[in-house]
Amino acid sequence: MVAVKAKGTKQELLLASAMWNVGLRYRKNDKTVYGCPDFVHKGKKIAIFVDGEMWHGRDWEKQKDTFKSNRDFWIPKIERNIARDNEVNASLTAKG
Repeated sequence: MVAVKAKGTKQELLLASAMWNVGLRYRKNDKTVYGCPDFVHKGKKIAIFVDGEMWHGRDWEKQKDTFKSNRDFWIPKIERNIARDNEVNASLTAKG
């Protein structure tokens, strides 16, 4: 678990490089925006989250059954991540 990063992942670096190359400027991990998005452009009211597939429940109904060990921990944790993502998205959408 020590190797799991919250910031500076390979996917974030690739996206940051692509956005910079096409001239899009951004702030990284801006704590003043609810949910602390990975990339923020306040002028255009854009927040981008780079979420890992496993941690945020991609195809959750199929993936839920693949957990063989420590199911009592992982299933509620990932379901809470999904619920938190929905709360953050709803809040940011409501703010425009």
